[in-house]
Amino acid sequence: MGSGASGARGVPGTAGTPGRAAGAGGAGAAPGGSLAHRVPDLGALELLLAVARLGSLGAAAREVGITQPAASSRIRSMERQLGVALVDRSPRGSRLTDAGALVTDWARRVVEAAEAFDAGAQALRDRRDSRLRVAASMTIAEYLLPGWLLALRAQRPDTAVSLLAGNSAAVAERLLADEADLGFVEGLTVPGGLDSVVIAQDRLIVVAAPGHAWARRRRPVPAEELAATPLILREKGSGTRQVLDAALGGVGLGLARPLIELSSTTAVKAAAESGAGPAVLSELAVGEELGMRRLVSVPVEGVALGRALRAVWPAGRRPAGPARDLLSLTRSGVRSPGRRPDAGR
Repeated sequence: MGSGASGARGVPGTAGTPGRAAGAGGAGAAPGGSLAHRVPDLGALELLLAVARLGSLGAAAREVGITQPAASSRIRSMERQLGVALVDRSPRGSRLTDAGALVTDWARRVVEAAEAFDAGAQALRDRRDSRLRVAASMTIAEYLLPGWLLALRAQRPDTAVSLLAGNSAAVAERLLADEADLGFVEGLTVPGGLDSVVIAQDRLIVVAAPGHAWARRRRPVPAEELAATPLILREKGSGTRQVLDAALGGVGLGLARPLIELSSTTAVKAAAESGAGPAVLSELAVGEELGMRRLVSVPVEGVALGRALRAVWPAGRRPAGPARDLLSLTRSGVRSPGRRPDAGR
């Protein structure tokens, strides 16, 4: 296929750099405006390169996956945009004009630069996807995340996941310090600087050892008695404690001084099982203990202890890659192994 590249030097405005030249339709491309309006898109440039290499518009169309009429239309549109004729069409095939040969050289550089850009972006995605840092409040970390992370591993076996467990306040701190990519909290409100979505509903229940007096009650414990009784509780800053404080505060009551404050759900359960006193815990956390009668659920009246469980992330930075996939799994009904949805109900 003859391209006439040497004759391109005679085209006005083409002394080795793109310029405006008289061509298809006569008028040159309009000056000013953004590059997006003056420079053909990558698809058009790739089509032009295919025409130059194959010498046939039909073959070029097949290579890039479009119809021949669509390819012809795209070439004509590019010629109007640039203001020069690029391709001579004949029954024997398609050949580049002098201007087309020069534009093809420029197009090759643009496409090569785009390929380098794409490779760099893929490298960034690969680095991002190679790890996932999750921060979660204790109940979610212990009773929901294991199932979600197992499902994520099936989807992304090459992603290394680290889990940082703490109370809801600590989760927010890690996200805002860029020490985690996605977080999960149990409190009533979303910490400042974070966006969120509700992923599940939970409720707190009062539990006690079978030998405790409350385990043998026939009537529910009134909110006033609950508030006045020293309880085994999670520490301040935990989602569980926030919900309990807010629920009692909503009916004009304040908590008595705790019997003991502990920083993990497991420790609270162990203290309650020992008979030290009643505790307030997530329903998610006590299914096994209730099923085996190591703890008993104590009915309470006059106070609502429901709460939403939320996924959180830094405001304005929607989760991407593994974080996005994990967020999707939390909303698909995946449960942790061994958790019985009806336990304790």
